[in-house]
Amino acid sequence: MEKTPLLTLLSRLTVSPSSSQFFKGDFVSLSCEEDDSSAGWTLRRNTSKEISAECGMDWGKSAGSSCIINHIILLDSGVYWCESREGPISNMVNLTVTGGSVILQSPVLPVMEGDDVTLLCKTKTTPSNLPAAFYKDGSLIRKQPMGHMTIQHVSRSDEGLYKCDISGHGESPSSWITVTGKPTTTTSPTISITPPPTTALPPDSTSSHSVMRPVCHLVVFTPYFISTFLMVSLYRRRAKGNDLLISKVTTPSASEEQRLAEDSDDIVVVTAEHQF
Repeated sequence: MEKTPLLTLLSRLTVSPSSSQFFKGDFVSLSCEEDDSSAGWTLRRNTSKEISAECGMDWGKSAGSSCIINHIILLDSGVYWCESREGPISNMVNLTVTGGSVILQSPVLPVMEGDDVTLLCKTKTTPSNLPAAFYKDGSLIRKQPMGHMTIQHVSRSDEGLYKCDISGHGESPSSWITVTGKPTTTTSPTISITPPPTTALPPDSTSSHSVMRPVCHLVVFTPYFISTFLMVSLYRRRAKGNDLLISKVTTPSASEEQRLAEDSDDIVVVTAEHQF
């Protein structure tokens, strides 16, 4: 049996009851689970008699993005899918309708690696807990007393064609079970921004820094002090020179004082003589 290709698109076809096999006369509902309600999904199918037949035209009853088959018949066996006005399609589902008395209820959609899958072998009229034998690709897997078998942690090796058999009632049709890998989620790497470390001066550097600061101040202001001192000294020297010059000009010397005294004596004598 050829495996139906899978497409990861905007819609997914689901089947209720969830099974790929049905008894003739069963009720079946197919729905397009749409991510975009404006896409206008419709149900289509390929059967032995029809190609790309739309629900509501030649088969089933259309109800929005769903299609109802009240009494499914053998000719309804085929491949079903959802299709939009723009053209993309959903996953494809292969439904099998049997006129026999045994069916195998198996996942209608692909199962993921690591999941548990339960297969149920049931008859149309009797309870579903009868002992059943399960087969994969024509080989017996095991016999189960309660009519159901669970495959734990399925892997790609579990993919294949399955059927079951209930003694005294018959054998079910075969259905393909698809196993897919778990979707890989791409996450953007987390970028952590670490602030640069704070550079702290070591104790010696701190003390030397505190010592260097007044030294720097001294270096900066020393020329100012020196220049100020020189200017003051020069000013004082100039002031002292001026004082000496003034004293020389205004204060008579000793010889001059003596000459002046003699002149005054002469004047006194002359005056006395003149009086006599």
